[in-house]
Amino acid sequence: MNLPRIGLTTLVALAFGLAVIQLVSSGTLLSLFTQAIIYAIFAIGIGVLLRQNGMVSFGHALYFGGAGYGIGILLQVQLMPAELAIVLTLVGLTALAFVIGLVIVRVPGIAFGMLTLAIGQMAFLMASRARGVTGGADGMNIDWPATLFGLSQSVLLKPANLFLLCWSVLVLVLFALALLLRSRFGSITEAVRDNEERARFIGITTLLPRAGVYALSALVTGIAGILSALNTGFVSPENLHWSLSGMTLMMVVVGGARALWGPALGAVVYFLFKDILGDYATHWMSIFGLALISVIVFSPHGIAGALQRLVTLGKRGAPLPAAARPAQAH
Repeated sequence: MNLPRIGLTTLVALAFGLAVIQLVSSGTLLSLFTQAIIYAIFAIGIGVLLRQNGMVSFGHALYFGGAGYGIGILLQVQLMPAELAIVLTLVGLTALAFVIGLVIVRVPGIAFGMLTLAIGQMAFLMASRARGVTGGADGMNIDWPATLFGLSQSVLLKPANLFLLCWSVLVLVLFALALLLRSRFGSITEAVRDNEERARFIGITTLLPRAGVYALSALVTGIAGILSALNTGFVSPENLHWSLSGMTLMMVVVGGARALWGPALGAVVYFLFKDILGDYATHWMSIFGLALISVIVFSPHGIAGALQRLVTLGKRGAPLPAAARPAQAH
């Protein structure tokens, strides 16, 4: 997809968000959509790591919950405006992830996933036991100021406005990632992912790009964590637990990581299963598990991959225009 098409798609997507708040009047439904979008951003963070590094993380909840705790602690000490606290939290998480990445991306395969799991669970235990700082197992209420980015809380936290904010962030994150991964950085990380030894042979330093992708995925996940803290006004050790990373990883598998928007689609599908089937089936996760197995067996690249194949087949099967048809022999 070239740059004009990316820009046009972004504008259409932003307009779609405006259309949704005009058509949907239910605050409960908009709140559900908002939660799905937040987890869609979380899933995109894990999807970028899988897409560019070929690595699976079981501990990315560290950055999701860490963003909530970071903003909560900075707002408690009241040393800076909330807007600066948000920026500082995201920069700090990205820097921490880059340092961690310099160590753990050297480890291949499942060992990398186990390392991320161990680091994430260490953070979970620390947050559970540091009652004086984090509130322990009871969690922490986040004291957001009366105004944020010039908007009062009463306006910002309305379901329609919060949905539009989260939707706009999702679209802009996808736009920024699409531009970044079309750059030299994207080409280098794909080369390292496909054949690290050959990339070294042609002079590419492989450690820094891999750590950079890990830090980028942590940044995207941290953005989701900030939005979740704004949506709920609360953060607890459960936001750091490995099960949250596992749930989001399922969204990535269902949606497909080959397309940038695939993990976001997987998050929407997951929440549809959860809220529609949950009303009719007690063990709705079993049904979702069967759907997950079906996707893995019949469409390894997820729902997004299946949709892309259908579009490709449709283009191949479309009749050629008259000017492009070969001339018939008389």
